[in-house]
Amino acid sequence: MLRYPKMPGPAGAQLGPCVAFAKLDGTNLFWEWTAGRWTGFGLRSGGYLWTAEGIGDFRAKHAPQAAAPDVLAETLADSLAELLAVVAPGGRAVAYTEFLGTDSFTGAHQPGDEMRLVLFDVWLDGHGFLGPERFVELFGTLPVPRVLYRGKFSGKLTEDVRMRKYGVAEGAVIKGGDGETVWMAKVKTQAYLDRLKASFGDKWEDNWE
Repeated sequence: MLRYPKMPGPAGAQLGPCVAFAKLDGTNLFWEWTAGRWTGFGLRSGGYLWTAEGIGDFRAKHAPQAAAPDVLAETLADSLAELLAVVAPGGRAVAYTEFLGTDSFTGAHQPGDEMRLVLFDVWLDGHGFLGPERFVELFGTLPVPRVLYRGKFSGKLTEDVRMRKYGVAEGAVIKGGDGETVWMAKVKTQAYLDRLKASFGDKWEDNWE
């Protein structure tokens, strides 16, 4: 498991316990950890080795995200590595982050914006994705998305997110289960929909749920 799975809209949610996180509007990046060291990273479109050559190749092909390896090294790599060494000693894990700045929108970034990485999921070899409660328990000391809601999923939660009850700009990611039973769904706000229509016209659905 390297590339993050495509997440369904609210129809993909399941009745039962869940955690809703603030959805961040950035670029999805994965970081592979194997036997105590960083070994690879990349975007949904492809991966690169965690070597000088691999990082250089990534920067040459992905200018908007070129700073991501440096941001990881400067802000998150050491603290994340310490936690992965505990939960996956000698094994393999993949950390998923959102790369964004204050003015990022639909994954596009503005020159000069101060960029950051926010950890939003972890996959462990032999287990699968951590459930949302375990994720917060194990990695909540790092920069992670804000928890908006804990409880049972219902249509009311979807409506509350749509109407910005939780004060989020884009929406929420709702997750439940653990390991093989993990499920996830995304719900976006009406305000984000209005912004998409104003920015992209008839192509707004390309960035919707």
